[in-house]
Amino acid sequence: MREIVFDTETTGLDPAGGDRMVEIGCVEIFNRVETGRHFHAYFNPEREMPFGAEAVHGLTSIFLSDKPLFSDKAEELLEFIGDAPLVAHNASFDFAFLNFELERCGRSPVCLSRMVDTLTLARTKHPGAKHSLDALCVRFGIDRSHRVKHGALLDAQLLAQVYVELTGGRQIGLGLVADTASVSIGAGSRPVVVREPRAPRPHFAAAEELERHRAFISKLVNPIWERFAIAG
Repeated sequence: MREIVFDTETTGLDPAGGDRMVEIGCVEIFNRVETGRHFHAYFNPEREMPFGAEAVHGLTSIFLSDKPLFSDKAEELLEFIGDAPLVAHNASFDFAFLNFELERCGRSPVCLSRMVDTLTLARTKHPGAKHSLDALCVRFGIDRSHRVKHGALLDAQLLAQVYVELTGGRQIGLGLVADTASVSIGAGSRPVVVREPRAPRPHFAAAEELERHRAFISKLVNPIWERFAIAG
């Protein structure tokens, strides 16, 4: 199954109050395996970046001033995500900004039935624990040493690994696959090679080995299995 793990960076917490999305990062996974395909874009929010938001993600008004508007990249984004389920951490936040931007440029919002919230998954699986992305990376042994500030693509890549762990870990090869040399997992993506299983090699004891084993057994005094033998 194809899924998209994504993350956003914004100017604040409330799109209804004038906050805007300034970055989105999307990572494609197929049957819980990253395919190597991703979508990443910065957007000009057409407003100043508040200091508090800049402190979180490091994106300044100057840096974003020459970036495209969301409307300029909307079609490319929609083509990438397709109709796949969308995975995010505290997903209602990211969906709110994504759908606000889509509606703002005359596009249909993404249906909330496609939402997969890793925060909800984490709270269900590990109640009472810390559920931030950093905490979950620590829990699952995922390297986050390069995460100095929040970044949409980096956080989506980390979240993809967290999502795999939250949903049972990597179990590559357990799915049912047609008899083909490889399976395509998306336009422009690299194929996943499905190797034919190797026939088991026969393993059996030779006649002389069996004879040596019988001779060895006959020399044992009071073997343990005789204690449980049932008298005939």
